[in-house]
Amino acid sequence: MTFQDFISGTDLAGSDLTALGIAATLLLSFAIGMFVFWVYKRSYQGVMYSKTFNISLMALCMITSTVILAVTSNIILSLGMVGALSIVRFRAAIKDPIDIVYMFWAIASGIIVGAGLYVLSIISAVIMGVIFIVFSKVRSSNGPMLLIVNYDSGTVEDDIFKLLNEKIGAYKVKSKTKSQGGFEMTVEIRSKKDNLKVVNAIDEMQSVTNVAMISYDGDFAA
Repeated sequence: MTFQDFISGTDLAGSDLTALGIAATLLLSFAIGMFVFWVYKRSYQGVMYSKTFNISLMALCMITSTVILAVTSNIILSLGMVGALSIVRFRAAIKDPIDIVYMFWAIASGIIVGAGLYVLSIISAVIMGVIFIVFSKVRSSNGPMLLIVNYDSGTVEDDIFKLLNEKIGAYKVKSKTKSQGGFEMTVEIRSKKDNLKVVNAIDEMQSVTNVAMISYDGDFAA
């Protein structure tokens, strides 16, 4: 068998597409894409939620399924499609690493659905969705807090640390800045108890001009 005969033979003919098969694949990929959409919205922990990015996750799942259908229907066509897709470049900046995971999840789900592995796509989507939601809840409940205190005199620091030892226990000074207007100190707090009382108590101290308590997830404050 020559190379030309091998290319034109039935081994590379692929499988025939039917209207029912195409509709079933696209509907399932749409359902899984909407599930990814819902999980991303439900478990989002960032500062500003982007609905357009979330919609793109659903679209990625459907588009990938369509591409896989074309590839599996004609293996010869897949060679040209690989070359065409290799020139695609994503220019959008990904601010949160978890967004990359969701993009890969949507693309992988589209590949699995397009390959006709419907049971695998459904089971994997459900398990991944449950994992994302559970870990998002754990993350939000155990996230640290940042205590930011502005004060005029350095002598008030001892009173602040004494109060933190009594009310909080576990804390860590992240930064301290001195300027012409006074001092600014940032303290990381892990405990959730009596946080509001601590803010009120520090605000009543002499030389303290401003105090704030904000949530912190390691990358940005919210």
